Amino acid sequence: MSKVDKPENPITSKADKPENPTASKVDKPENPTANKVDKPKNPTANKVGKPENPTANKVDKPENPTANKVDKTKKPIKSKVEKPKNSKLKGISDIRRFFFKNEEPIYFISATNFNLLGADEWIKGFKFICHIECFDSLHPNVFSPKEEMPHDEFESIEDINNYLLQHPEVQAYIRSRKVRGKAGKVMFLMFNEKTEKLAKKLGLEVIFPSAKMRNLLDNKVNTNRIAEKAGVPCVPYVLSPVKDYKHLGEVSEKALGTDLVIQTPFGDSGHTTFFISNEEEYLKHAEEIEQEDEVKVMKRINCRGSAIEACVTKNGTIVAPLMTELVGFKELTPYKGGWCGNEVYPDAFTPGIRQKTRKYTKLFGDQLKKEGYKGYFELDFLIDQDNGEVYLGELNPRVTGASSITNHALFALADAPLYLFHILEWMNHEYEFSVNALNDRWAKQEYIDGWSQMVVKHTEDTVEYVHAAPRSGIWRMFDNGHIQFNRMDTHRRAVESDNEAFFLRITKKGDYLYEGADMGILVSRGRMMTNDFKLTPKAKGWINAIKSQYSAEMVEDKRVPVMLAGSLTK
Repeated sequence: MSKVDKPENPITSKADKPENPTASKVDKPENPTANKVDKPKNPTANKVGKPENPTANKVDKPENPTANKVDKTKKPIKSKVEKPKNSKLKGISDIRRFFFKNEEPIYFISATNFNLLGADEWIKGFKFICHIECFDSLHPNVFSPKEEMPHDEFESIEDINNYLLQHPEVQAYIRSRKVRGKAGKVMFLMFNEKTEKLAKKLGLEVIFPSAKMRNLLDNKVNTNRIAEKAGVPCVPYVLSPVKDYKHLGEVSEKALGTDLVIQTPFGDSGHTTFFISNEEEYLKHAEEIEQEDEVKVMKRINCRGSAIEACVTKNGTIVAPLMTELVGFKELTPYKGGWCGNEVYPDAFTPGIRQKTRKYTKLFGDQLKKEGYKGYFELDFLIDQDNGEVYLGELNPRVTGASSITNHALFALADAPLYLFHILEWMNHEYEFSVNALNDRWAKQEYIDGWSQMVVKHTEDTVEYVHAAPRSGIWRMFDNGHIQFNRMDTHRRAVESDNEAFFLRITKKGDYLYEGADMGILVSRGRMMTNDFKLTPKAKGWINAIKSQYSAEMVEDKRVPVMLAGSLTK
């Protein structure tokens, strides 16, 4: 459910608002004579007069003492020429055209290009800079350094991004693509304040709210406080430090009972979500719980997970359709409660649930705007199977692992991907379109087609050296359950039938498999879960088949690889 572990940030005060988005515009000076050439004190100084004798070398004083003076009543032509033209974009078609003609370099820098896969097809000049070469150098818009630079072991995606920004090959690549002396803009899945400094040093503008603000909002304790201000319901909870199991009962039993879920402020895909119903279960995680200044203690409910992505814009909050979530399947993840995929398909939820989640997402987005946030975010909603209530689970203030499926579904192709509206907020270009009209269209079920994605992790408590790994591209399954690589493709929509799937390889030859390591992502048409939220035989068949394509040797010393604190995908 949760994402990459973050350093503790107990700040609960309201985040500062970002800089005025109009600050980069050329303002008309208050003094109408500002920037004009002043009249010199000596009216004859530095003037060139027409000599009486055309062959004379002497420069004479002109007969008319006002000749060649600057007319103070007129604005210099130069300032008119320098004023940039910025015609307003009117409607979705103008916005699409604007990005198809874009000249400014825009980058997504991360471990892989999974989260924004396909963005290069919508935005001219968009490139991926990745540490892991998922496509064996066959993707035309992915750049990966060829030489490994000495570095500390990676413990997070932030470490990977900071490494890339310091790599000489990456720096040279960014310099080589400058336009009119500008390096361009950059997006990250995860970044910290060091990342911001490194990007600035290269002349790159980070097109997300600051790392400080993202950390503040990423804190699960703060998420509930924002939800309260927005009027979005949460699972019954208390926020409190926990000293021991007895203290846990004192702060929670009266309001929540004894069957509990505890979340620490930061965590990734189930790593720091703990299910506690007795002292034995508590003691397994006591150290992690008790070291926090404050944790979220929730009543455990019988729920199903769902996810929805949205974007805060100056015109309002754009809300994408609600998706189902694959959570905690032992075939995919070793983490109980860990996110491991999504589905999007028509009529996945009742009209009432869809209406509630869209309403809550808009309310939450509007509150984020008041907090000073703009751009992409994702919310997890929990649907109580006993009473039908919908509760906020958590906030991810960024693009996420679900972004890949959000942005290649039918509704995004019919108008524009959600990330396009995010990037537009940083393009310093005026635009207008009806957010309400767009939201109304995306709420219609005919704008949704059926897709599933599964994030396949190594689920065994082993460390293995990989000798061979499957290629990225389109794979075909035969009737006997075996699969074969069919063709190279970088686009998931190239999947043509139910017996095909797109595989994005993450763990490659020469890497290590360890418990929780991301092996790759499978994307297919149709569903991977039954109506009662169990994996379909088709899903299990694909998981087993793709894992069988890996050849790995057991390593006895588990200290060989350093294991990332979280997922490379979310």
